[in-house]
Amino acid sequence: MANLFNLRRAAPLALGLLLSGCAVTHDLFGGGQPQLGEPATVKPVVGFAVAPVPQAALAARQILREGGNAADAATAAGFALAVTLPSRAGLGGGGVCLIDLPHADGGTGQATALLFPSAAPPGTNSTANRPAAVPQLARGLIAMQARYGRLPLATDLAPAEAMAGGGVAVSRALAADLAVVGNALLSDPAARSIFAPDLNHMLQAGDVMRQPDLAATLTQLQSSGVLGLYQGSFAARFIAAADQAGAGLTAADLRAVKPRYATPLTIDRFGYDLALVPNAGGIGAVAGLESLAQNPQSPEIAATRALAAAQAARHGGTMTNLPASASFATLDDHGGAVGCATSMNNLFGTGRIAPGTGILLAASPAGIAPPLLTVGLATHGQKFRAIATGSGQQGAAMAVAAGLANAVQGASPMPQPVPSPGRANVIACSGLMPGAPKTCAAAADPRGFGLAVGSK
Repeated sequence: MANLFNLRRAAPLALGLLLSGCAVTHDLFGGGQPQLGEPATVKPVVGFAVAPVPQAALAARQILREGGNAADAATAAGFALAVTLPSRAGLGGGGVCLIDLPHADGGTGQATALLFPSAAPPGTNSTANRPAAVPQLARGLIAMQARYGRLPLATDLAPAEAMAGGGVAVSRALAADLAVVGNALLSDPAARSIFAPDLNHMLQAGDVMRQPDLAATLTQLQSSGVLGLYQGSFAARFIAAADQAGAGLTAADLRAVKPRYATPLTIDRFGYDLALVPNAGGIGAVAGLESLAQNPQSPEIAATRALAAAQAARHGGTMTNLPASASFATLDDHGGAVGCATSMNNLFGTGRIAPGTGILLAASPAGIAPPLLTVGLATHGQKFRAIATGSGQQGAAMAVAAGLANAVQGASPMPQPVPSPGRANVIACSGLMPGAPKTCAAAADPRGFGLAVGSK
C-alpha cells in the first residue's frame, strides 16, 4: 500500500517536470497502442480546459476524463492553481465564476454568477500588523461543486492534494511572479520554507515545490468538506495561526463572509446572448463589447470606454496598480461551461502563511483597489458558443470583451491577442455545443505561460 501511495504522489511531480521543459499536445490524453504491462488507453471524451499554469489545465482535463462536468473540472483547476500559482490563486484568496450547465447537471438554461472575492473582515482587530482578507476560494469552489458537480468532492480535490504533498515543478508563471517579489517573501519563515527551502535562492522554473501543510489542509477538505475549514478545531487552529502571521482574523469573520449567487449582466450582440459577471469588471466588459459592436476597428476606444465604465462602477476609484489575478475556463461534453477569475489582492497576498496550515493569506481589500475579476459567456438558443476569462490588472475587462467578440465572430478561439495589458483565456465552439464538438477549440493567451487542452 505504501508503494501505491508513493506512486500516486510521484506521478504529478513527474508530469510537472515534463511540462516545465517542453510543449504539451493533445497526445497526452489518448492515442497510440499501450505497451506491455501498461493499462489500455482510455477513450477520450469531449472536453476542454485552459489555465495559466499547465498543471491546472491538466488537473481539469483529468477530472473530465473521469466523468466530471465543467463544474468538477473548474473545481479541480481552481484548487490546483492554489497549489501551483499561489501568487494569484490561493486558499486564502477568492474569486468569481460564471456557470452555465444543462438541466441534467443542475443548470437552469441560463448562466449564473458565483461571487466569492476575498473580503475585508467585518470586524476590526487593532493588533493586526499585516491585515488579511477572509479566505473565500475554498468556500466558493466547493459551493459550486456541491450544487453542480457530478463527482465526489474528494475526487475533484485529489490532483491538488497530490501536487501539494508529492511536490510539483515550479511553472514559468510562478517563477516570473517570484522574480517580481524578490526577497520580500523571505521574512516569513513559513513562506521561506516553501519558496526558498535551501535558503540560498528563490525557487526557479522546474524546481520542485513541496507544501506538506497545504496537502494536509486539502486532505481535511476532502474528508470534511468546507465546514472542515470554517468550523470546529481546524478553524480554531487556522485563526490562531493567522493571528500569529498578523492577519487579524476572527472566527466570527469566517462565519460572516460567504459566497453568493447572482444574476449576470446580459446583452445581445454579434448575434449571441452574452452574459458577464455582475461586478465592476463585468460592467467594464459590457462597455467594451458595446463599443466593439458599434466600431469594431477601434479597439483603443473600446478599451478606454471599458476602463471608464469599470471606474464609474466603483464610484471613481483608482484603476491603476490593480492587484494581479489569474483566470481559467472549462467545457464539458454536454456543453456545460465554467469560467473563473481569482486573486490574492496583491501578488502573494500578505506574503505570510498561517503556520501549520499551508494557507497563504490574501491581503485585505480594505485599503486597496480590488482587482477586476472578469468572465464572459456567449450562447445561442441556450447552446454554448464561447467563454472568455480575463486578467491583466486594469486590462482585464477589455480582455474579456475583446476575447469574447473575437471568438464569436470567427472560427478560432483567439484569432489575435487581446489589447495589453489584458490577458485572455478562451474556449469556443463555432458550431455550438452540444452538437458540434469538432468545431471546438481552446486557447491560452500567447503572451503567457498557460495551457489549453482538450479532445473532440
